[in-house]
Amino acid sequence: MMELIGRMLDGSIPEPNKGSGQERSFFGFRVKQNEKITRLAEVPLLEGCSRSQLKAVARIAEVRVAPAGAVLTRKDQAGDEFFLILDGRARVEVSPRKRVILKPYAFFGEMSLLDGGPRSATVVAETGVRLLVIHRRDFARLLNELPELTRSIMAVLSRRIREAEQMPNA
Repeated sequence: MMELIGRMLDGSIPEPNKGSGQERSFFGFRVKQNEKITRLAEVPLLEGCSRSQLKAVARIAEVRVAPAGAVLTRKDQAGDEFFLILDGRARVEVSPRKRVILKPYAFFGEMSLLDGGPRSATVVAETGVRLLVIHRRDFARLLNELPELTRSIMAVLSRRIREAEQMPNA
């Protein structure tokens, strides 16, 4: 089974329904546009977005699978993708002593969509995972095409900065 997954990942076996635009499937699991929209609506960076804006983001989100042990991001490397876990678990390794497990519907890499800065942690698939992935270049193009999406995201970021400024220093 792992060989089959590997061959699908390297492109030597095409994914079922690849290119249909509406659904992608992997061993019978489908990710419909509505599920993408629902999951993306839970991402704090996108919380101020309208349904039509989320629909546009969902169109650029691709489904990707990775086997257990796959490194999804590496600390200190430039980031250019956002990940939302649909199935499986991933392990965030901030330091040798600090590790966090991410479960379905957890996400990481959202700031990379905006700045492409270095990753703050290494993330490894603890089990096989199925992810929604958004590439920074696609997101940047979308922001240019939909200025109202840019305004929605800026409003969320502004509110978060204000909230952070009001917090007492720890």
